[in-house]
Amino acid sequence: MPLVLIVDDNPENLTVIGELLQPHHAVRAANSGRRALHLARLDPQPDLILLDVMMPEMDGYEVLRALRADPATATIPVVFLTALNGSEDEERGLMQGAVDYITKPIRPPVLLARVRTQLAQKQASDALRRQLALLVAQVAHEQARCRQLEALAARAQRP
Repeated sequence: MPLVLIVDDNPENLTVIGELLQPHHAVRAANSGRRALHLARLDPQPDLILLDVMMPEMDGYEVLRALRADPATATIPVVFLTALNGSEDEERGLMQGAVDYITKPIRPPVLLARVRTQLAQKQASDALRRQLALLVAQVAHEQARCRQLEALAARAQRP
């Protein structure tokens, strides 16, 4: 079951979104940016982070920058949830690396559809990453085998 981390300083939002997602997803909740960064590093890591932009102490933009700066969390997709509905705000969020931007008040069908889409993209991306790692390992193995064969051929040609 995919794991979604919800980050919002409003406990009511955490509850509502958590209840909406829980029938289909495992959910973790954080009420601050610092807590979100901690939970994002725990195993198992979230498959998706729903992140409020406007929070005290550490806003969503700062949290996203910290996530992207850490190799352990850099590839976790982040969807901004915010009451900011200006096109400049949306552009800023997407330019900083969010994969989507959802304005509040949350419309449940829209949130569920976008979560489903982002989780499918994450699953495909993870599969490609695993396939790439496998292919890189196979190439390294074949290169080592070629070097061994070349060494054997060189020894066989000696008088």
